[in-house]
Amino acid sequence: TPQFGVWRIPVHEMYAKPSATQKLLDDASINMEAWLQGKITDKFARAENGAFVTGNGVDKPRGFTSYPDRTSIEVFELNAIGQYDTGVSGDFAAAPNGGNILIDALYGLKAQYRSNANWFMNRRTTGAVRKLKDSDGAFLWAPGIAAGQPASLLGYPQASFEDMANIGANSLSIAVGDMNAAYQIVDRIGVRVLRDPYSNKPYVEFYSTKRTGGDVVNFEALKLVKFAT
Repeated sequence: TPQFGVWRIPVHEMYAKPSATQKLLDDASINMEAWLQGKITDKFARAENGAFVTGNGVDKPRGFTSYPDRTSIEVFELNAIGQYDTGVSGDFAAAPNGGNILIDALYGLKAQYRSNANWFMNRRTTGAVRKLKDSDGAFLWAPGIAAGQPASLLGYPQASFEDMANIGANSLSIAVGDMNAAYQIVDRIGVRVLRDPYSNKPYVEFYSTKRTGGDVVNFEALKLVKFAT
């Protein structure tokens, strides 16, 4: 029976305080304030992206790879994400069976999540996946043909998540699922900048903060591939 409840996702604060002299701000040939703010925003975004994948939830968002495996295959468990072992530590199984684990993970998803599924991995893992072939010698990975069309793996789009682990012993290097349904990001207001020209003369300090959080809210909508026996 459907029930209503509250899912609590705490937000955590990131901060930075770069500074520049007033002379530099006045004389630089570029807008130094805008340049500094752009660098801060980029750094915050990279920190967020890493936490959404691997964060432990302590003073940062909790990443989807930080959750344990289910104790029983194909049985739903709260706070556990299904993991599919390749059978070889730090590698795929020998050809032509290397891609079988990808099929297992993909079809471990229920139909409503598989219809919106994407593959997620970093560029090194993508390089390894692109070499996988089926028993007929056909590649499992297919490039996007039309402009703006993503590459596909087993007929499903593939997105680049550079913060996912490289392939290694017991690494969780590939995810597949409906990330919109699985993961919730909470942003509060955005980046806020307090310009302070008084506290540390002759420097102008830019105290910048951002509050963000994230956590898995649907543990059925995502599966992971683990490079383990």
